[in-house]
Amino acid sequence: MKIMKIKVFAIAAMLIVGFTSCKQDGAGGDKLALEYEKYELDNGLQVVLHQDKSDPIVSLAIQYGVGSNREKTGRTGFAHLFEHMLFQESENVAQDQFFKKIQDAGGTLNGGTWKDGTIYYEVVPNNAMEMIMWLESDRMGYLINTVTESAFYNQQEVVQNEKRQRVDNNPYGHTRWVIDKAIYPEGHPYNWQVIGELVDLQNATIEDVKEFYDKYYGPNNATLVLAGDFETDEAKALIEKYFGEIKRRQEVAKLEPQPVTINETKRFMHEDNFAKAPQLNMVWPTVQQYTDDAYALDFLGQLLANGKKAPLYKVLVKEKELTSSTNAWNSSQEIAGDFRINITANDGKSLADVEDAIFEALEKFETEGITDRDIERIKASLETDFYNGISSVLGKSFQLAQYNVFAGDPGFITEDIENIKKVTKDDVMRVYENYIKDKPYILTSFVPKGQVDLAAKNSQVAAVVEEEIKENVEKAIVDAEDEVAKTPSVFDRSVEPEQGESPKLNIPESWDTTLANGMRVYGIEQTELPLVNFSMTIDGGHLLDSFDKVGVANLMTDIMMEGTANKTPEELEEEIELLGASINMVTGRESITIRGNTLVRNFEKTMDLVEEILLEPRWDEEELGRIKTSTINRIKRSAANPNIVARNVYNKLIYGEDHPFAHPTSGTEESVESITMEDLKAFYDKNYSPSVSRFHIVGNINQKDALKALNDLESKWEAKDVEIPTFEVSNDRDKSSLYFVDIPNAKQSVINIGYLGLKRTDSDYFPATVMNYKLGGSFSGNVNLILREEKGYTYGARTGFSGTKLPGTFTASSSVRTNTTFESVKIFKDEIEKYQNG
Repeated sequence: MKIMKIKVFAIAAMLIVGFTSCKQDGAGGDKLALEYEKYELDNGLQVVLHQDKSDPIVSLAIQYGVGSNREKTGRTGFAHLFEHMLFQESENVAQDQFFKKIQDAGGTLNGGTWKDGTIYYEVVPNNAMEMIMWLESDRMGYLINTVTESAFYNQQEVVQNEKRQRVDNNPYGHTRWVIDKAIYPEGHPYNWQVIGELVDLQNATIEDVKEFYDKYYGPNNATLVLAGDFETDEAKALIEKYFGEIKRRQEVAKLEPQPVTINETKRFMHEDNFAKAPQLNMVWPTVQQYTDDAYALDFLGQLLANGKKAPLYKVLVKEKELTSSTNAWNSSQEIAGDFRINITANDGKSLADVEDAIFEALEKFETEGITDRDIERIKASLETDFYNGISSVLGKSFQLAQYNVFAGDPGFITEDIENIKKVTKDDVMRVYENYIKDKPYILTSFVPKGQVDLAAKNSQVAAVVEEEIKENVEKAIVDAEDEVAKTPSVFDRSVEPEQGESPKLNIPESWDTTLANGMRVYGIEQTELPLVNFSMTIDGGHLLDSFDKVGVANLMTDIMMEGTANKTPEELEEEIELLGASINMVTGRESITIRGNTLVRNFEKTMDLVEEILLEPRWDEEELGRIKTSTINRIKRSAANPNIVARNVYNKLIYGEDHPFAHPTSGTEESVESITMEDLKAFYDKNYSPSVSRFHIVGNINQKDALKALNDLESKWEAKDVEIPTFEVSNDRDKSSLYFVDIPNAKQSVINIGYLGLKRTDSDYFPATVMNYKLGGSFSGNVNLILREEKGYTYGARTGFSGTKLPGTFTASSSVRTNTTFESVKIFKDEIEKYQNG
């Protein structure tokens, strides 16, 4: 149950499509299509079926045509609150059994709400297909009689805790609220947030629930997508059985586009309790999705800010050193859209200077223009993104549902792709001039407490309302003991369908070998999509940092992606993008990993770049200075994030000061400041070796071709002896201890309870993981059912084991409303003790 960002779903159709066909059209052109069958039940439910027999699983997704855009003033947040209610109980499925039954079947599930829609989804072994139809149909047609005052109040509390966790307790959490209030007029469906206003959530009633359910949760306002390994005739019969008798409800008219305009620039400022660095947003109104301008605006966002050639990056990062990164994007949604430039400034930098620099960058954009090569590299990246987006049955379910609801046709993918392919540099300049250049905008300055002088000029104080957490405000609600009235059905819906025999897994064949330089290689060939995913793991990572130079390993992976001996950072980035590839490096506690994703036709060229990155570092002093500044800024900002603060303190207490895991991989402000280029070179020379490396590859490539692409790396990368240090951790704590970290004005307390655990290689590790499942390893675990579902103190609570080659931890954790901290800790303690005692 979550709030979905519009970039993930509502415009996924535009952002994750590509240009190479999975299915050729009759004319032999490259028209991509996902094969499907669409039909409609008598009650109006639209059904889309897509067969994919690569694995014995099925995905069921049901999207309802209702998001926060269907709410009314005074009842905001209701679509999302109602989504939570659908995970409670229905007439034939008992309280909290929805999660339990699917997870017990080996499946996953969730739901999400955004401005334009709500979706529920499951992925299960195909022998559980009938069960998820039984469950989904029961909440579509047989839920409302089970809604009680206590259950409704509990979910009101849960959603309020979600808001505290996602918005109130996060840096810049109120930004979108300020923007939407300013850019969309009162009464516009995008004027409020999906999470809603706290006062509206508190004032909602059961009568509101019933009205909402009757209006928006009928089969005639829904699309059901079934994707995976099933037989069509059987699936159709089950869909008719479980959904066919559900009565049609009120008709829901399609919302017409409501794009907005603003007549003057408006500027707002907010002192953010959790911000450690100032952040500026500039937002212009644009247009709704699937319009020619929306496609071109998506390209504009990437051209302005993404990459080292982007004008915003050149001016704000390279020239003026006002920030370490730049962001710009277009959000075209069902009925309107907006374009945003987002800059989190370096510590102490003035947002007035940032605003001036943005306009300087826009002037550079106008002067330098766009090349055809720029347009082509964006299209190349989108091709890879598309295939990644449909690499799972769940991804296909989402794609087909989105197109059906918003475009009226699951097959709209073909037209969508053609619209993207048609975008030209002239289109991009046209939308820039029509929507951005010299146009009024909304500006927000979010600054740390006490640093108002960093805000952009002439800004008025934003009307952000901070919640005051009070003691003893819970209501005691006793439900009437009336028997739930059963809605008539043509069969006995209280009988859970049998699942039958578990399907046999299609475990792919793997291969492995050792190269002449000692690097182990492991591979799996998968022919479904023209993609290759690969990774190289180099043992050591953070373990190899010296205690007076913590963060060297982390800076190493950053500097190695900043060009090579033969390519500037800009040239390397462009080469990667033109291949439609992605390459990144990351430092972990025990290793450094290079990850890549590319089209199979470009795998050899991608590996040539990996080889160059790995064997020919650029060692650019200017880039090192920028990276150090960026890293220090992130460290400063993390000091205001309660979750990161709690994790860092917890690790230090568990492992002790003389263990690497007591220190974050990024290092400290002081240690990062002290690191020199010589430190990085010494780390590289000493610790990078194929003898402690493994290469993994999965995709549409056989062993012979995969190894051929590694020939040069095998011959040029020479092995050396690398000693990976071992660190013992004493687990001799003789009593429990309680530690507090004060974060003033926090709306939630972050709780971590635990102790030193097991190595992942320990024979007890996986039995312990299974043992933990009922305690807190899932949504239906004991601690979550009590702290979230019974008490409403939190958005979620979990317990679990972590571990690698070194011992991890057993941790019980949650973020709870501050006035429930003591009782929440006590519940954790009591539940763990009860579980131990059987």
